[in-house]
Amino acid sequence: MDSKFYNSLATQVYISLWNKYRPVILKLMIASEDAPQEYSLSGHEFKALNPKEKKGYSFTLQAHRGKALNNIQTSAAAQDLLYMLSLSPKACELMDVAKYEFTLTKQFKLQISKMAE
Repeated sequence: MDSKFYNSLATQVYISLWNKYRPVILKLMIASEDAPQEYSLSGHEFKALNPKEKKGYSFTLQAHRGKALNNIQTSAAAQDLLYMLSLSPKACELMDVAKYEFTLTKQFKLQISKMAE
């Protein structure tokens, strides 16, 4: 992984928050082998980190081999999630063999599913 690439992509706003949830996200990625997974996050944590966010915090990130398969340029939260995942050897291992979709809903539910090949 080219850390310079990720540093330029990541906003650094949400990385600490995603890092806090990293163990849960990894468990959900592994469990998504059988069925899509969902986890409720705390909206106030996102709002505390970036209270001026106008577009909302929801996003969909499709990732494979450490890269986004869809455009996430308008979502700082998605960019920072991808960056955090790139720092995790286990997440990299999982994304090397499968494509994953991460969706953060307006209700701050993180949905993780393994995408069909």
